[in-house]
Parts: sequence; structure tokens; C-alpha cells
Amino acid sequence: MRSKNPELMDKILKYAEKYYLVYGSSPTTATVAKALDIGKSTVYRYLVAMNDKGMIEYDGCDIQTSVTRKVNKDASQTAIVGSIPCGTPEYKEEHIEGYVSLPTAIFGKGDFYILRASGESMIDAGIDDGDLVVIRKKQRANDGDIVVALVDNQNTLKRFYRDEDNKRIILHPENKKFRDIYTEECTIQGVACHIIKEI
Repeated sequence: MRSKNPELMDKILKYAEKYYLVYGSSPTTATVAKALDIGKSTVYRYLVAMNDKGMIEYDGCDIQTSVTRKVNKDASQTAIVGSIPCGTPEYKEEHIEGYVSLPTAIFGKGDFYILRASGESMIDAGIDDGDLVVIRKKQRANDGDIVVALVDNQNTLKRFYRDEDNKRIILHPENKKFRDIYTEECTIQGVACHIIKEI
């Protein structure tokens, strides 16, 4: 293997740390490549080499350094896994957009993922189009919880209610312009617990 340029390794290290301190997550190889004006494959090869040298910890996705580990001690790296409709149910995107550092002091401990809200059916619950919704992975929900529900192989974000009299589930939008979704069964894929939004 060709030896790596120490100056470029240092630039990548410093950029990854600076990015983490600003955004609370690791930059992607594409982000590093664009910032330093080098190829993505070059960035990847350098990250692997830097990992082998013990300069960083790199798992093919997340970059950890001595600086980011100190910041990240009481936080969990949580994936943004695409968007979910706040309108009619649609297929969820399964690609990972990036990672967000969730401080344990605010979000608590648990298994989380983040979805980007799409649409306006939950605006009266404070969830606007483009907001990041933190989802706690759970397979059960209480009446009134806002859930990620899988209905007929499609996902939607709605408020969950059981209609025991009619033996069905109501997925209720928080916008009077939208109608309730009624279903005999659905799979709960998580319960919304926080919203991250721009002001």
C-alpha cells in the first residue's frame, strides 16, 4: 500500500473533529471530499489507513477521535433513516442520510432512530414538514402516542388509538384537513418522543 500524506491525514482529522463539534455527527466521505477537494475513494482509503494507525476509529461510517469521544461520552449516535409521510401512508426511504448525536441528559437512554417528517397532517401536534422526529424503537403503543405505523406495507406517522367497540385501530392526523385512517391491524415500529426543528 502506498504511504499516505501525513499533512492530508492531519487535515482530514481536523476537519472531522471540527465538523463533529458543529453538527454533532461525523461527516460522510462525500462531505470530507468536497470540503478538502479530493476524491471520495481517496478519503475512504485515508480513513481506513488512519484507523489502522490508531489515529481515529472508523467503522466505514462513523469517525471517532479523542476529541469526539470526549464530546460523545454521554450521547448516542442516532441514524436519520429517511423521510416518513405525515399525510397518506407511503413507503419509507431506507437509506441513512446521516447521524445526529443525541445527549442522554435530554433524550434519555434507549434505541432510537430519526425520521424526517413529510407533509402537513401532524402540524397541530407541532410536527411540521421537514422536522426531524426522534423515534424510540417500540412495538407497543398507548392510546394517544404518536407512532410510526406500518399499514399494508406502508409507513405513516400518526396518533394511535384503539377502537375496542369496533375492533379496529384509528391512526389520527393532527390536522382537521385530513381524515382518520382505520385499520384492523398495523405494526408499530416506534413511538415519537422528541422533535428537532429549525426556528
